[in-house]
Amino acid sequence: MKPLFIPVYSKISIDKSQILQISKKLPKNLVIAYSIQYEYQAKQIKQILSKNHNILKFIQVLGCSKPIFPESTQAILLIGDGRFHAVSLAFETKLPIYIYTNNQLTKIAETEIKEFEKKKKAAYVKFLNAKKIGILMSTKPGQQNLKKALELKNELLSKDKEPYILIGDNINTAEFENFPEIQSWVNTACPRLDMNDARIVNLSDIKIG
Repeated sequence: MKPLFIPVYSKISIDKSQILQISKKLPKNLVIAYSIQYEYQAKQIKQILSKNHNILKFIQVLGCSKPIFPESTQAILLIGDGRFHAVSLAFETKLPIYIYTNNQLTKIAETEIKEFEKKKKAAYVKFLNAKKIGILMSTKPGQQNLKKALELKNELLSKDKEPYILIGDNINTAEFENFPEIQSWVNTACPRLDMNDARIVNLSDIKIG
């Protein structure tokens, strides 16, 4: 059966005067990113902000995307719910990240970034000390990395580790409880899966050799 991806759009109205007030808090060179639910609102906000700002990039963000931004970017304005994308963007880009949601503007605090960085370091230390390691591989299009998973397995075997490849469509970290012998998990799928569980380290963060 072929899957259908049907976006559901928010009906939140944009207050132009409010966006103009928010504009004063934002630097000149901006990237506007949005989740698909807020595409219509993002286009309206872009039109308003374009009068006083240079919109260097206008992009939809996905859970697994790692977009590249122009060097002259001074900040990223994310239009969407939650802080999932925002914290990860702040960590990856080292840029100020502003979130516009529920008609309010907030900024990702440095403490949030440092807390996420601590979790990543702790997960990596756990990986280094683990004997039995689970390698997560998704069957979803765009997330399939069987070749890399197999390469990692062989590399870990050469380091006297015990690696196991676990393959699935949706990766549910709650299922980890069914594998109590696994001491660390390596993610080869969505690069933001490590935000869901402190036991996960991304393949891109591993240095073996």
